[in-house]
Amino acid sequence: MPFFDPVTETLPREKLAVLQQQKLKAMMAELWGKNRFYTDKWTAAGVEPGNIQSLADLTQLPVTTKDELMADQAAHGPFGSNLTYSLETYVRFHQTSGTTGVPMRVLDTRESWDWWGRCWAHVLVGAGVTPVDRVFMAFAFGPFVGFWAAIEGARKVGAMMIPGGGRDSHQRLELMRDAGATVLCCTPTYALRLGEVAREIGFDLGSIPMRATIHAGEPGANVPATKKRIEETWTAKCFDHAGASEVGAHSFECEAQPGGTHLIESEYIAEVLDPKTGQTVAPGERGELVITNLGRWGFPVVRYRTGDVVRTNRVACMCGRTSLRFEGGILGRADDMVTVRGVNVFPAAVENIVRRFVEVDEFRVTVNKDRQMDEMDVEVELCEGAEVNVVHAIAERLDTILSFRPRVHLVSRNTLPRFELKAKRFHVRRGEVEKTA
Repeated sequence: MPFFDPVTETLPREKLAVLQQQKLKAMMAELWGKNRFYTDKWTAAGVEPGNIQSLADLTQLPVTTKDELMADQAAHGPFGSNLTYSLETYVRFHQTSGTTGVPMRVLDTRESWDWWGRCWAHVLVGAGVTPVDRVFMAFAFGPFVGFWAAIEGARKVGAMMIPGGGRDSHQRLELMRDAGATVLCCTPTYALRLGEVAREIGFDLGSIPMRATIHAGEPGANVPATKKRIEETWTAKCFDHAGASEVGAHSFECEAQPGGTHLIESEYIAEVLDPKTGQTVAPGERGELVITNLGRWGFPVVRYRTGDVVRTNRVACMCGRTSLRFEGGILGRADDMVTVRGVNVFPAAVENIVRRFVEVDEFRVTVNKDRQMDEMDVEVELCEGAEVNVVHAIAERLDTILSFRPRVHLVSRNTLPRFELKAKRFHVRRGEVEKTA
């Protein structure tokens, strides 16, 4: 199995903890007095310089939330006070996708952008990418960080990077074929959309020498039915990856694919907490991922509440990596769960059911109140020639798994929106409030 950094990726657990501790102490010393956001935050919490000497001391620090960082940028616009260095030191501007509101602006220095590239190199090498590969970035390259850092990762690995911006889906398929792309980077949704377009226009996906697809931007490549659909569509192995603009690229799936993603523990410290109590959950239990990045000193996040639900596994992987794994990748968002008729429903669970039906090209879920009763409506768009009776089978399967029967509706072809970046398929409408996932 290939490694990007074989020394750190195979360190015994006790030596890995020593490395993390050294990096944490060095970062804390650098941030104190220079980074106004964290200096003020820690001072207010009664923490003094030098208090954090070990990983166990990390819990003395208060958690950081996205709302705090957003409020800080609103108060100290445009970039906020979570900047460790003077503004002219920063060379990269990106922002979050803004799917939950106003986007957060994120800046990187040369050093931290290089760190981004190292993290992405772990992701790519984890999927077996080598200098012989040609990596296609099916991405529009706007201010959302998306696959920008993957370009740096491909450079570090030595693979050819093929940019796919400024093209529609048909043109991207042709470019992948003409350039001989072997690896595809895009959202899981867009990988399936490209397959749909290929089918509609009679394009032979077999003419592209694709062997691997690497996905980010949304949970999907870790949803078993979606992963299976992508692999069948592309006749290629599908790899999951997780990260965030304000956090970095933190975990990836290896070629062994033991049913989860590896955290890059040489660059991150992970805690898994009960989102309600803030207490550490027992190993193997679900909880919210709270993460500290160790190499992005220009725009750090320390004990950052990601909102992602994970379950950890510290058993060494057959690939040889000793880092902890997130079983099933990111299992969902702590704030995405919705209760319908007393049943807790995660969007990923619904997707895993619907994607098992190969006749479904696209779908949309809406939860709302109907005469004081929670109702879930599932709209499905079928591929050409599909039997409409599959709609009843979908409803029955949802009823069996969820323990209530959603209303499943067949809609006409090309009715539902298609997505290149994060898909918005799950809508909750209750009163004046709408939440989208």
